[in-house]
Amino acid sequence: MEPTMSENVTPKLVATRGKFARQSWVIERTPLVIGREADCDIILNDPKISRQHVRLTQTADGRFQVEDLESRNGTWVNGMRLKGSRLLEDGDELDLARMVTIVFVASEITEPLAPEEIQESYRLRLDRNARRVFIGDREILPPLSVPQYRLLELLFDANGGICTREDVVSAVWPDDVSDGISEQAIDALVRRLRDRISEYAPDHQYIVTVRGHGFRLEQG
Repeated sequence: MEPTMSENVTPKLVATRGKFARQSWVIERTPLVIGREADCDIILNDPKISRQHVRLTQTADGRFQVEDLESRNGTWVNGMRLKGSRLLEDGDELDLARMVTIVFVASEITEPLAPEEIQESYRLRLDRNARRVFIGDREILPPLSVPQYRLLELLFDANGGICTREDVVSAVWPDDVSDGISEQAIDALVRRLRDRISEYAPDHQYIVTVRGHGFRLEQG
């Protein structure tokens, strides 16, 4: 038997990663187009999102399917590159351009946890005025170096989205010529920051390398 949606729950899309995290959209009608154009049904104003990136439609039996609209930077469903269209299941994750993650929610059971519900003992927090960093209620001491803090702040502000190596250079070394910063220097900085954080949370990898794209911060 094909899985069906709960009749008591209106399906929705919930952004869980990237700069649009915490936003949600009820699917009131189809077709529904997601992209950065002003006339899209859901507008994601990010240069890596195509003007019309994906489209959701509904089949004759009431199920939803997603179609990639030949987007420039691609779409993934549960980690698999989307070619053409496919049916959506409750809880499926749509990854647009490796920048935004959106969960298809068709039941209350799979409603994603809000960021504030993440286990507080592992949450990474910044005190920007004092440039202090905390893992839960424990402060990282001695303080991070200026480059380490700038890198962490960049990743933190991306809210789970990917920061490219160019983003890192601009944030960490704003006064230097980008061509003068080597890949090895960036990797060494990321490694040192990981090492400092792991002293306080050895069981979780906060800084994730997305091969071919850059880095992102993954809260505990």
